[in-house]
This record gives sequence, structure tokens and C-alpha cells, in this order.
Amino acid sequence: MELLFEAIGTKVLDVAGGTGDIAFRILDHAAETAGSGSIEAQMSPLPQVVVCDINTSMLRVGTQRALDRGYTSDNLNWVAGNAEKLPFEDNTFDAYTIAFGIRNVTHIDQALKEAYRVLKRGGRFMCLEFSHVENPIVSTFYDRFSFDIIPTMGQIVANDRDSYQYLVESIRKFPNQEKFAGMIKDAGFSNVTHEDLTFGVAAVHSGFKL
Repeated sequence: MELLFEAIGTKVLDVAGGTGDIAFRILDHAAETAGSGSIEAQMSPLPQVVVCDINTSMLRVGTQRALDRGYTSDNLNWVAGNAEKLPFEDNTFDAYTIAFGIRNVTHIDQALKEAYRVLKRGGRFMCLEFSHVENPIVSTFYDRFSFDIIPTMGQIVANDRDSYQYLVESIRKFPNQEKFAGMIKDAGFSNVTHEDLTFGVAAVHSGFKL
């Protein structure tokens, strides 16, 4: 998760992050860094994070969790909105993060264009998402686990096979690393890179608005 914090600026937009997991990590990391850093770092204000999610129920959960953690509107705000049509002005944010959310967007290309639009010049796009395992040996075992075991576990643990089946199918339909990187470039981003995690089960994609 350190990759998500390398270029975090002063104003961060976390999309599809309704329950606050990524926002809390960003703020907690900033506080820890300030506490162990130079005097200048300790005097610097925490980033301002805006969480945007289309699901208002998840936003309510995130808001309550933030209150329980002691975060205020000085550092953390919650906004209902669609990733394909963000309710923000152009050139607003220093960083845009989205974790395990863009896979569920209907028009991924439009969401990427919106990410580019709301970022300032020099701003960074960071996406953590399930991806494709390239190693054929690992892929064989992973496919078996995904298609046979995950839905069955969902039925046993949560009595909800369909949701877990959707999870597996949505991962398979999502573009592979190279294709998704190409989509990020097509949206206007420069210096686009990706790093595989756990043999490519997930990947962190990064790009800059220059």
C-alpha cells in the first residue's frame, strides 16, 4: 500500500471509497510520517481527503467510522457522486485514488477521463484493482480457486453465491495490465506504469497529468 502514498499532495480524491478504508490509510500514513519526520513535516497540515461514492449507504457507514476515529471535516469529507460524472471543478485535486472500484464502472474510459479532468497539472492517478495472472502455472491454480472455491465459500459463509460469482466474473472481464495501461494513456495521462502484486492477482496503476 505504500505505493498509494508516494505522491499524495494536499488534496486527495478517493473514488468508490465509501466506507473510508483508503481515506483512513492516507490520513493515518500522513500523521505517522509527520510524527516521525522533520520539524517542517510535523508542522505541515494533514492532507484533505474527499471520498466520493455513488452508494450513499456506504458513505453513511464511512462517515460514522470517521467520527469514531476522530476525523473532522477539516481533513475528510464525503460526497455522493458518479465516477463517470464527478461533481467537482476541473483541476481540483493533487491526487486521485480508486481501489477495487473501477472494475465496477460501466464506462471505464469515461471514468478515466473524469479522473484526468479533476486533477491539477502534476497530479497523480493511482488505481489498485484485481488484474490478470500471467504465469501459466499460477494462473491454472488461481482460475480453479476463483471459479470453483470463491463462489462456494460465498454460499457457505454469507449465503450469497451470486455476489461472489459476480466478483469472479467481473475480474475476468476487466482489461489486463497492458490494456488498462493503454486506456489510462488514452485518457491523457503520462508516465503510466503498473506494478503487479501477488503474481498479478492485483496491480497498482499510476499516471500523471502533465
